[in-house]
Amino acid sequence: MLFKYKAIDKNNVSREGTVDANTTDSAIATVQKEGYTVISIEPVNEEKSILDIEIDWFQGVSNKEVVILSRQLATLFSAQVSALRIFRLLATEMENKQLQKVLNTISDDLQAGSSISRALGAHPDVFSQFYVNMVRSGEESGTLDRVFEYLADYLDRQYQLTTKARNALIYPAFVVGTFVLVMSLMLTLVIPRIATILTDSGQELPIYTKIVIGLSEFMSNYIGFLLVLLSVAGFFLYRFVKTPAGGRFIDELKLSIPYIGDLYTKMYLTRICDNLATMLTSGISMVQAIEVTADVVDNQVFAEIMSLTLVEVKGGRSFADAIAEYPEIPGVLSQMAKVGEESGNLGSILETLANFYQREVSNAVETLIGLIEPVMIVLLGLGVGLLLTSVLMPIYNLTSAI
Repeated sequence: MLFKYKAIDKNNVSREGTVDANTTDSAIATVQKEGYTVISIEPVNEEKSILDIEIDWFQGVSNKEVVILSRQLATLFSAQVSALRIFRLLATEMENKQLQKVLNTISDDLQAGSSISRALGAHPDVFSQFYVNMVRSGEESGTLDRVFEYLADYLDRQYQLTTKARNALIYPAFVVGTFVLVMSLMLTLVIPRIATILTDSGQELPIYTKIVIGLSEFMSNYIGFLLVLLSVAGFFLYRFVKTPAGGRFIDELKLSIPYIGDLYTKMYLTRICDNLATMLTSGISMVQAIEVTADVVDNQVFAEIMSLTLVEVKGGRSFADAIAEYPEIPGVLSQMAKVGEESGNLGSILETLANFYQREVSNAVETLIGLIEPVMIVLLGLGVGLLLTSVLMPIYNLTSAI
């Protein structure tokens, strides 16, 4: 971005000019480095053609890109390269324009005297509070290279865990969606024509055939109304989920579904143990680690547990005793945490638990995938079989009578 400034030099002579920078603060810092005192500075409105306009909300920064960035940062900090030069260098090599813009802004903030953690914290959509706190810990301890390596490993584990759980639900959702679409087309396009033949024949139809014909007539006559109703219901459901009460309802629902709830519980326990282990190993205090974990666990039920645990830990109670009161927390976790606190090795114990729950999630996902296919085949077979039977049996009776 181009800024126009007015300033005076050491001899009180007025100066005017332009400077290229990403933010107003970095532009002021650049002018001051020339030995000038800034009087006023403002951005220059640049005219852009339609082809030059960047639609930033189409260019999000993925978790995978943050993982790669963290590994690059760890390597460059290990090589004793200065922070400003590191971020300038990485910005020039980024293909993602949004991430490139973020890194340029961070570089300008560093040049203006900001700390790395503060510069990263100005971009919460890319760097989470957990990420920023880890970097702040690395700045204070002088181990930024190790911290960025920890962050890359942590984000990589979370990415694989989330992706595996999501992929396990894509297949059944696709199959069910396809089944509903095919059945809807059958009931609105095919069954009405066959129903006319069956009703005109004058024969007594089985009860299940009458049900199918009735359902077909309802869908044929009210398909538009149903689509509008589903759209309105979907809109209000989306709005409800975005409210605190709706978000909590969905989070509680995730944990209450048989088998699926157990999978989600283990996934959130993995995230809690992994967060705490990574932060405690990096020298962050227990209070701060619990506070950050409550913000990044991504489930209101477990976030509330962490918040209440935080209050009790601040009051002098041990972490293990505090979490032992909640039924959502397995007894093995609180007992292992107690052992870790007594031995002064809580970070390592939590890391072991995180690895254990991650394996449990992987095994649960693989078992779920193995069960989904046969269950889907049976259910779809029953549905299609019922539909065909309700149509073919009267036709068979009609042809036999002839």
